[in-house]
Amino acid sequence: MNATLTTPELTKADRCDRCGAAARVRAKLPSGAELLFCQHHANEHEARLIELAAVLEASATDL
Repeated sequence: MNATLTTPELTKADRCDRCGAAARVRAKLPSGAELLFCQHHANEHEARLIELAAVLEASATDL
């Protein structure tokens, strides 16, 4: 996954929008909406997010 450092950085309080696990990736959609994903769900949905022109940002601890 190609990703950049998040600003602001994800914290332990940030949770995956799909399962509630710790968030590791923020997806910024062109509409301005943001989705948070654990690594598992980020990997699962990566292709579709890229199709939607989302910007994927990984947690700094995951780079």
